[in-house]
Amino acid sequence: MGYIIENANILKETKLTKSSLLIEGNHIAAKKEHIHHNKLLKMNAESYIMTPSYVLLDTRVPLNTSFQEFRKYMVENFLLKGCTTLLTCSSITYENELAEKIKETKTALISSPIDFLIGVNIPLRLLTPSFIRKCKKEKIPAIFIDVGDLDELTNIPWGWIREALFPYNCPLVPLISNHLRKDARRALSKWKDIMENEKIPAILDELKENQPLSVPVLNKLGLYPQKASLLHGAEVSYNLYLKAREIINVDEVELFHYHSDRLLVTVNKGKVVRAGEEVLFKPGYGEYVRVRIPSYFAL
Repeated sequence: MGYIIENANILKETKLTKSSLLIEGNHIAAKKEHIHHNKLLKMNAESYIMTPSYVLLDTRVPLNTSFQEFRKYMVENFLLKGCTTLLTCSSITYENELAEKIKETKTALISSPIDFLIGVNIPLRLLTPSFIRKCKKEKIPAIFIDVGDLDELTNIPWGWIREALFPYNCPLVPLISNHLRKDARRALSKWKDIMENEKIPAILDELKENQPLSVPVLNKLGLYPQKASLLHGAEVSYNLYLKAREIINVDEVELFHYHSDRLLVTVNKGKVVRAGEEVLFKPGYGEYVRVRIPSYFAL
């Protein structure tokens, strides 16, 4: 039996709109200003601000630890923050270890209470057509490139890289090495120029860890709008914040960072996983997400 969420104050990035949602199973069957259906249970959400649940990048998830330590980390860093999907990375040094490293990370996350994606973190020398073809076979959603030498970046055969990426087109993501950190702006400018000139599917800036990934980034990863959205057809994963005057004119990132004390409810794929201070940790409820087509929806 479905139900209706009425008068939902939905925050999408910086804009607050009022809508009603028809929920069937674990997906949103309809989203309209008003939904008239007298036989369904209705929940009035006008006292709350609703956001999609978040997708966070975290490359430091403790994988080789005890279950209790893993549980504590997942609760504190994800469930209590309204996050129901994790993007993490496997560090790859040699091409032939890709499949095994991905398998190891998947096994380590088998008890995850939230869905997860696994990207790869590689040195620039490993960015070859052969390695990219292996990434396509494994359905890797993002390739994080350790940018440590700007001259080496220029010498990559980008035409071959572009051909190897097609048609899966998983994005390349820059990671500026520590020794280039003082010159990060110039390094990112160089990265942007090359990616745009060579027409490479890429994210042009470094991704910040432990804050909600933006809609354009989620789209390039192939997650939007199935996840982190409250659109027709999306999964039922959302947060409810207690509505207050001081959080009317904020965006999602500000809400995440500065008003976590007002987060009351988190729903993950139709199941309540956080109500007040009580958190339901359900081992293995999270699934490994294999992205079929990154950048499928043009924004």
